[in-house]
Amino acid sequence: MLIETRAYARAGLLGNPSDGFFGKTIAVSVRNFGASVTLYPSPELHIEPQPQDGSVFRSLHHLRDAVSTLGYHGGVPLVKAAIKKFAEYCEAEHIRLPNHNFSIRYNTSIPRQVGLSGSSAIIVATFRALMQFYQVEIPLPVLPNLVLATESEELGITAGLQDRVIQCYEGCVYMNFDRSIMDQQGYGAYESLDSRLLPKLYIAYNTDLSKQSGRIHNDVRARWLKGEELVVNTLAEIADLARQGREAIAEQNIPLLNELVNHNFDLRTRIYTINERNRSLIDTARACGASASFAGSGGTIIGIYRDDAMLNRLFVSLKKINARVIKPYVV
Repeated sequence: MLIETRAYARAGLLGNPSDGFFGKTIAVSVRNFGASVTLYPSPELHIEPQPQDGSVFRSLHHLRDAVSTLGYHGGVPLVKAAIKKFAEYCEAEHIRLPNHNFSIRYNTSIPRQVGLSGSSAIIVATFRALMQFYQVEIPLPVLPNLVLATESEELGITAGLQDRVIQCYEGCVYMNFDRSIMDQQGYGAYESLDSRLLPKLYIAYNTDLSKQSGRIHNDVRARWLKGEELVVNTLAEIADLARQGREAIAEQNIPLLNELVNHNFDLRTRIYTINERNRSLIDTARACGASASFAGSGGTIIGIYRDDAMLNRLFVSLKKINARVIKPYVV
């Protein structure tokens, strides 16, 4: 029995990053990139490392670049943490697992450290493989919570639910994380939107080495927890952009969507420090006539373009600053 599962990259379209602050977001799954997990029965439980998990390097510079791109530990800790959380969930739900061992390996094409959620994709794919192997059904709204807990509780990664929700649901999803909803049912209200109604979207990501995204939110979270008025009000405004965007998508109001995407980033600059590299991505895209906002925590932008001529300008201009442009494949 050979089990193969996948999970895809994601991009936040509107409301980002209010998901970690009881806000609202719209996100899309980006099937151009994915993480896959292969699992099969074996005498012992074995996690097969990939080249990026190794400790052998061609040179000092190779080690430096590998750590900058992939972090210190590669993907094996993600798989380990997911297996542990799966076992704990089954124990808490009184699900008896048969004493069957397996070998598991992962592979990923998601660019690392640019805010496309490569880490959580590996975890989602691992959960899907384990569910299939042990024939355990985890309710779909609950699964993103387990993925987030895997990252935050086991690995100390600071993140919100948005990425895990869209990677579990796929397509295009409107998410409402209002505190009353979260308190009542333990997860948000998730509504799949018709991706055929989406405007012409592009994604551009930094091909230079970047920093780990989990560190970005710490300062803002501390200020939000203290009740700092600027942070609280700004995040509420960002969340409302997703609500407006949901209506604009249904009404096919592309000019309004353009404004909302740009405003999302402009609001973000009130409370987050934007480094020069990330700012240049936004400014270059907007100079081409497209809207632009962060698709995650930095390193990747998303926006709306008008026609092929504008898309070509994006390709050329962003390549000059070492950024790659793609048209996201959303199903």
